[in-house]
Amino acid sequence: MRFKPLMASAPGIIFLVTEDWYFWAHRLPQARAARDAGFRVAVATRVDRHGDLIRFEGFALHPLNWRRGSVSPFGGIAAVVEIARLYRRESPAIVHHVSQKPVILGSVAAWLSGIGRVVNAFTGLGFLFAADTPKTRLLRRLLLPVLRAVTAGPGIRFLVENPDDGKILAGLGIGGSARTVLILGSGVDLDHYEALPEPEGPVTIACATRMLRIKGVEEVVAAFRLLRERGSTARLLLAGAPDPENPAAIPEGSLREWTTEPGIEWLGHVADIRLVWARADVAVLASRGGEGIPMSLMEAAACARPMVSTDVPGCREIVRSEETGLLVPPGDIPALADALERMVLDGDFRRRCGAGARQRIESGLDAATVGRETVKVYRELLAMEPLVR
Repeated sequence: MRFKPLMASAPGIIFLVTEDWYFWAHRLPQARAARDAGFRVAVATRVDRHGDLIRFEGFALHPLNWRRGSVSPFGGIAAVVEIARLYRRESPAIVHHVSQKPVILGSVAAWLSGIGRVVNAFTGLGFLFAADTPKTRLLRRLLLPVLRAVTAGPGIRFLVENPDDGKILAGLGIGGSARTVLILGSGVDLDHYEALPEPEGPVTIACATRMLRIKGVEEVVAAFRLLRERGSTARLLLAGAPDPENPAAIPEGSLREWTTEPGIEWLGHVADIRLVWARADVAVLASRGGEGIPMSLMEAAACARPMVSTDVPGCREIVRSEETGLLVPPGDIPALADALERMVLDGDFRRRCGAGARQRIESGLDAATVGRETVKVYRELLAMEPLVR
């Protein structure tokens, strides 16, 4: 169905996201909740394949020229100018920045444009805030003073998806308890993702994520090899596209080479991830860190799939050991293989964790709850007098 346009007097909100597919996959519940609560919703993003879907929801669409993978200083300045012009032209009541690049560049643009009500949503802290390399330390030294300065106003809120990220940001002097709000995950549509029965045949493990090293895909493959060496007939599905714009991308050649090994199948991009969970018995994600709450695990849990994951922020919020799955130390391939082997061999445990995973989603990680809590933040900001420059 199409949605009737709201009156021009309705408060406007602009979601700033790097890519249209990311908005569609991760922020649709919050945008729908805002629309249904009476906001005029707009999305500013680089438009590729999801523009018509976004417009069909009744959202205005503002195409941007930036690219997610670009880190050029000149590109960043150009993006700030483009976003600031958009904010001045549209004069939204609230801007909602999603993930690191939009948070940093969008906050500068909002400050320059005099936008006093800003929601900065971290979907995991990623390499810039969580990694400890010479490059990230230098970037933090350069960017954190700017980010602190442009987000100091009383109308600025920071959304985090897990408690660990809130503590890290507070330690960096960003947000603090009074202005940081914990909203668990991006929200899963429980009508769209139903609990699925286990498939027939050999136990199948699926890793549904972008094919990146930081997602631990290489560790999953290594652990699966150990499993097969022990005589297991389990199968492994890798579901996700290569991401050449990301420096942590796994080359497509490596992905294709893995499929020559017994039991491994690479599906590439899967438009409807439910098709993966209809084929798989177990979800695995060996993330090295930097997660909010991984959507791949949330979708698997909603389909009643038990999970094996690394004990890192975000993953541990949804994977509760012995209840919804098993947690292992990051980078510990033998421990990952042991956990997968237990899931393969113990059907009762696997099904019990699958039922627990679905219950975990129903207990506050669903789209309705996330949307309602997000709209509450918007309404609190609207009740404030914004900072005027």
